Amino acid sequence: MKEAAVSFDTVDLWLGRGASRIHILKQISLRIEPGETVALLGPSGSGKSTLLMAMAGLERADSGSIKIEGVALGTMNEDGLARFRGQRIGIVFQSFHLIPTMTALENVAVPLELSGEADAFARAAAELTAVGLKERLKHYPAELSGGEQQRVALARALAPNPSLLIADEPTGNLDEETGRSVVDLMFALRRERGATLVLVTHDIGLAQKCDRTIKLRSGRIEA
Repeated sequence: MKEAAVSFDTVDLWLGRGASRIHILKQISLRIEPGETVALLGPSGSGKSTLLMAMAGLERADSGSIKIEGVALGTMNEDGLARFRGQRIGIVFQSFHLIPTMTALENVAVPLELSGEADAFARAAAELTAVGLKERLKHYPAELSGGEQQRVALARALAPNPSLLIADEPTGNLDEETGRSVVDLMFALRRERGATLVLVTHDIGLAQKCDRTIKLRSGRIEA
């Protein structure tokens, strides 16, 4: 059988300590195929974003196994996990997470440079051009609209050519029209590269663009 792009096997994850420790993910098992597009749906507090962060190795499972393309995240130390994430996983956050003192070009190029990419700035310029920001390379985040900032974030996520792209409420801070254009771009670029896409959203219209939806409630997969 072909290796899954993402597989969770009976994953449990708690957050917090002592009396404030909360059981967030409960016996999560799922399989996502290479090239599939999947939306994670559910009410606030259902565990969607935590599941996404566990998929990226930004949260550690307390039990069970998480594998990305057959590689078990739980077997890696933090440095190994950071290297793996930098090469294989692109992340788009709701709040952009751009560095305000860096230009659009630097925001995309510096992570590439840190991962050892020889032509980091040329690659970054090409990615920013691909998302329609050829004329905005030297602009700082404060000089860009919300939609433009999310395009920079998308370029940064796609620049290492990851096999898995994950997005946490990618349109959450954008107006409807801007959000739609960013989503269309994200799906088009993902399709070109054959990447797997997993996103968290409250937007039913966005979820319907995906091959499949996974519904969570109280930390469990409901459907």
